[in-house]
Amino acid sequence: MIIIFCKKLIQFEFTNFVIMSELKKKIILAYSGGLDTSCILKWLIDKGYEVIVYVANIGQEDDFDAVREKANNIGASKVIIEDLKEKFIISYVWPLIKCGLLYEGRYLLGTSLARPCISEGLINVAKKENAKIISHGATGKGNDQIRFELSCYTLYPEVQIIAPWREAEFFDRFQGRSDLLKYAEKNGIPVSATPKDPWSMDANLLHISYESGILENPNNSAPKNLYKLTKDQIDASDKFQDIEINFLKGVPNFIKDCERNEIFSGPLKIMEILNKFGGNHGIGRIDIVENRYIGLKSRGIYESPGAKILHEAHKDLEIFLLDKEILRLKFYLSDKMSDYVYNGFWFSPECDFVKTCLETSQEYVNGTVRVRLYKGNVIIMGRSSEISLYNESLVSMDIKGDFQPEDAGGFIRIQAVRLKEYQRFKLQQQKKS
Repeated sequence: MIIIFCKKLIQFEFTNFVIMSELKKKIILAYSGGLDTSCILKWLIDKGYEVIVYVANIGQEDDFDAVREKANNIGASKVIIEDLKEKFIISYVWPLIKCGLLYEGRYLLGTSLARPCISEGLINVAKKENAKIISHGATGKGNDQIRFELSCYTLYPEVQIIAPWREAEFFDRFQGRSDLLKYAEKNGIPVSATPKDPWSMDANLLHISYESGILENPNNSAPKNLYKLTKDQIDASDKFQDIEINFLKGVPNFIKDCERNEIFSGPLKIMEILNKFGGNHGIGRIDIVENRYIGLKSRGIYESPGAKILHEAHKDLEIFLLDKEILRLKFYLSDKMSDYVYNGFWFSPECDFVKTCLETSQEYVNGTVRVRLYKGNVIIMGRSSEISLYNESLVSMDIKGDFQPEDAGGFIRIQAVRLKEYQRFKLQQQKKS
């Protein structure tokens, strides 16, 4: 009897130890300090996890001391805040500019690029802390869940991911932001969102995005007080501003304020000053409906002043410098890579391949573009380069140069052969019918 009792006691204690070990598993939470992730932090702790909070500083203007204090007060076992601003610009934003990325012809991918950057930091911390589980606050209807998880699975194949917004226990309890606000109030979690203005905002050095709440109706105009980074075009200065942007191998090298004759260099400084200049002139606002990878359409509002200026200037310089057929191939590949990035495949082999091809095209993209900023417009005023494919004497109407005008006749007649044959074909079809 004593032996049987001891065996049962040992079995009970072992089972209890296993249960406690499971409950105390380490989890790294991608944390913003906002409503969703603050509630998720509390929810994970209540479920028995040891939660290490990871915050990536990619240029959002947060009070990181307050974010740390909030996470600690909620019960995080550790708070890691990492400055990734320069890495974000060099490794993600500059490739955006070089590769000419623009999703569906309008969106400069500010959130899409931030997610793999954050994921890199998240995985590095998970490995360092010997944690096998990661969690995030992305919703089950959005793109970010895909971007985070595809990145994490690629960088750390054995990782497990808990996505509360896909857990029935979580989403049955929290139908939306109003339920989260009640939960936050009940648990003493301070949040900036209120039932009056419940839209969601996400910021980094590249842009600010807005969605949710009243913005979900695509016919509702954005409230004037929504915008944080740019002035309304109507309220922007009546005086234009001229700047010069110098590129070296497709990467912004320095910018010059032409009026003050002031030079700004360095990745962070360039991005910050262009955001300031562009914001003052109401540049980079878009209000769009886009196609999410998951199959839904969504309405998003974005402010990307610096990125818009760089995109337009870089595109102009490329057209000036690149071979015609390379340029057209680049347009095609840029469109493909934009889809890859938007859909969460930054670390995929296809994205690596296309990115390598696109960056190869930038070897000779060296020069300066003069830009005028005025009332929401990026106006190209001129461009120059020490060496270019633009041959002024060859193209001039005042100089014959090496061009033989008589050759154009043969060129036109050869091009006309196909058009003549098609016209003959059409006339025959019409007579037959």
